[in-house]
Amino acid sequence: MSEQELPPWLREQVSRLQQLQQNLQAIMMQKQQLEVETVETDRALEELKKAGADDAVYKSAGSVLVKAKKDEVIKELEEKKELSNTRVMVLGKQETRVKENLKEVETKINEMIRGMQSGGAPPGSAPAGAGPKPRAE
Repeated sequence: MSEQELPPWLREQVSRLQQLQQNLQAIMMQKQQLEVETVETDRALEELKKAGADDAVYKSAGSVLVKAKKDEVIKELEEKKELSNTRVMVLGKQETRVKENLKEVETKINEMIRGMQSGGAPPGSAPAGAGPKPRAE
């Protein structure tokens, strides 16, 4: 059965399923990027903490490096790490919600397909030919 042959109510659910899958993929990619960023921030913090008090410290400002105070750079990196961790938590909650919605839609689609295979009408739709009867004149 091609997508064109699917009833509109089933096509709508399949479309919703695809949209949820795309949302989940985007959320997972963002989450992965933030996790990589957190690992990089951790490495930078480790190296900074190893540096001596008199060692020169530089931070990136666009495409150039600028000399900065070690304590200020550490503070900035710790704030960046905290923000990344918070965003990862939020994305984790979104991921969980989208996965739950995906399961619901998959279940609904499977029920609709089983109903079609058994010859039943989809939930909430009128059976074929069940419209108003024409009046005899």
